[in-house]
Amino acid sequence: MSRRVLTTAAELRDLLGSDRPPAVLDVRWALGDPHGRDHYADGHIPGAVYVDLDTELAAPPSPRDGRHPLPDPDTFRSAVRRWGVREGQAVVVHDDLGNTAAARAWWLLRYAGLTDVTLLDGALGAWRAAGLPLETGIPAAPAPGDVVLRAGALPVTDADGAAELAADGL
Repeated sequence: MSRRVLTTAAELRDLLGSDRPPAVLDVRWALGDPHGRDHYADGHIPGAVYVDLDTELAAPPSPRDGRHPLPDPDTFRSAVRRWGVREGQAVVVHDDLGNTAAARAWWLLRYAGLTDVTLLDGALGAWRAAGLPLETGIPAAPAPGDVVLRAGALPVTDADGAAELAADGL
């Protein structure tokens, strides 16, 4: 599994022009701002697909499970394929607020077994700062992907497990 976490704006620009471009996922989300899709439409990286954190990266909220419980694996697989992610394809995720929302997509994809998933270093702001182009509007959906997901590729723990790790000095 790749330990690489970040892709720079210049690297992404070059990858998008290559014969094996990555899937680019735009996870615009901010607490109290339900207009992520509108922000995406106002300007996004060419070819990027909008990902809705509330409905595609989380199950419905509940008092027991919280605001953003993990999505059902079958629902998540359907979403990832709807985003056009192909088996063996690199994926670059970003948002517009320092990658805090994009980190959830990164973790879910890595947990689901994808090994070549990175965050855009500096988020969308780095792309803009580099003077790279943006597209506007909502493009047609990409061709469905064929990615195969395998849950459990990253270790997880619960609060008790984290407390044990802390007590052990890890």
